Amino acid sequence: MLSSKAKYGLKAMVHLARREGEGTILIADIAGTERIPRKFLDAILLELKLQGFLVSKKGKGGGYALGRPAKSIAVGDIIRVLDGPLAPVPCVSRTAYRRCDGCVDEMACSVRAVMQDVRDAVAQILDNTNLAELSTRKSDPPGLLYDI
Repeated sequence: MLSSKAKYGLKAMVHLARREGEGTILIADIAGTERIPRKFLDAILLELKLQGFLVSKKGKGGGYALGRPAKSIAVGDIIRVLDGPLAPVPCVSRTAYRRCDGCVDEMACSVRAVMQDVRDAVAQILDNTNLAELSTRKSDPPGLLYDI
């Protein structure tokens, strides 16, 4: 499940992508518009800046801006920075592999096999969706997918 940290980080990055080319955006503007607690957003944006996704400017006219074009930032990369690996279990992680406790035979484990499929499907979507694309998407109205 996506953490609040990653969800807020994505919302902030989408906000900046929608305003790409306008210069730096005040953190108060991002926090207010996206309804993100300011102190939490400060920490999230600093982490994204340290990983090269953002640049910042202090003082008058200061704030944050994307560190590179929105079309070159994969959603999966943002999530990995803020939440860690996309894998639902550690034994299928490509970046943080760890054998599961109590596992007798990884290669015969049916749970591992299906979780690997889940990881691959999630990574396929998130790594092939860039921030520019995400910034133009809208969600379906509630209940739309379940009405028959």
